[in-house]
Amino acid sequence: MTLSTPVLTTGRTGTDIVSAEAWLCDLPVETVRTDAMQSFLKQETIFVRIRTASGIEGVGYSYTIGTGGPAVLSLLRTSLLDALVGLDAMRPEAVWQALFSSTRATTVGVITALALAAVDTAVWDARCKAGGMPLWVAAGGARSSIPLYDTEGGWLHFSADELVAQAVESRAAGMHGVKIKVGKPKGHEDVERLAAVREAVGDDFDIMIDANQSMTSAEAVRRAAAFEPLDIFWFEEPLPAEDMSGHRALARSTSIPVAVGESMYSVGQFREYLQSQAASIVQVDVARIGGITPWLKVAHLAEAFNVKVAPHFLMELHVSLTCAVPNSLYLEHIPQLRAVTRSEMTIVDGNGVPSSEPGLGIDWDFDALENLRVS
Repeated sequence: MTLSTPVLTTGRTGTDIVSAEAWLCDLPVETVRTDAMQSFLKQETIFVRIRTASGIEGVGYSYTIGTGGPAVLSLLRTSLLDALVGLDAMRPEAVWQALFSSTRATTVGVITALALAAVDTAVWDARCKAGGMPLWVAAGGARSSIPLYDTEGGWLHFSADELVAQAVESRAAGMHGVKIKVGKPKGHEDVERLAAVREAVGDDFDIMIDANQSMTSAEAVRRAAAFEPLDIFWFEEPLPAEDMSGHRALARSTSIPVAVGESMYSVGQFREYLQSQAASIVQVDVARIGGITPWLKVAHLAEAFNVKVAPHFLMELHVSLTCAVPNSLYLEHIPQLRAVTRSEMTIVDGNGVPSSEPGLGIDWDFDALENLRVS
C-alpha cells in the first residue's frame, strides 16, 4: 500500500523554512515543588529554532519536569527537523499534519507530542512575526487580559501556617485565587489545611485543589464530599488521566467542578472526556497536547460543550492563548522562565496581560540559555 503525502507548497516563498535546529536546556526550579505523587526536580526544556528564506526566526519550546528530555531531542534531530525544511511557516496546520504523519508510528504519545509542540510553537512564532501580529491576536484576540491564580504557595510539603501566609500574600498581590495541593495520607489532614486557608482569605477568593492523579475513584468521591463545605472552585486531576469512567462518576457525585487535561496528549482524549461529561474544566497544556495548533482545537472543542479552559503551567505562553479564545477562565501563575528571559509577563490588577510584540511574546535571553544548554 502506498501512502500519499499532501503537497504543502505552491512554490518557494519568503516564509518557507530553510533551516531548523533543536537543543536542550536544564532550568532549575524557582522553588521546591512537591505534590502527592512527585517532586519537580528540574525543567528539561527542549527548544527548536527555525529560519525562513526571508530571514525570519521562530523559536519554540516544550518541557518535561525532570525526565525524558533527551528522548524528545533525539526524535527531533533524527526524524522531524529535516522534514521541516521546505515547508511554509505561514501554514501551521499543514506543517503539523506533515510532521504528525511522518512519525505516525509513535503517535499518539508523550514524546512525540512534546517534540511536535517545540516545532509548532516555533512555527507560530515565525508566522506571527511575518504577519506583524502578537500571538494572542493571530490566534483569535478574544480578550486583552486573563485572571491569575497562584500555585507557588500551595505545595504539599508546606505546613498549614505556611499555606495561610502565602495565600494571604497572594491575595494582597491581587491574585484572584490560589491552588492548594491535596493528597495527604488522611482526608482530615487535607480538610484542616484547606479550612485554615479559607478562614484566612474569606469567602470572596477562589481556592482550587489538585490531587495530581493520586486517588482512587472511591477516595476522590469521599474527599470531595468533605471538601464541599469549603466552597472549592475546582478539584484538579483527582484520578489517573486514563480513568475516564472514574472522573465521570466523581463529576456526577459532587458539586465541585472536576478539572482535567494537563496529562492528556491528544484532541481525541479531550473529546471523549467532554462527551462523557467527565470534565467540567479543561486544563490543556500546549506542550503536552503537541503545540498551539492542537491547543486551539481543544479550546474550541471545549467551547462547543460550554466548558471553560484554564491551562496547566507555561504561563508565559498560555497568557497569549487564554487571551485568544473566548472561553478561558484562569491562568496559572507559576513562574519558571525568569532565569532565561530578559523581561517578565506583565501583570495588572491580578490579571496576566499578553505581549503586544509580534510572535509568542517571550523575550528570550539566549546567552543565559547557552549557559544552561545540555551537551
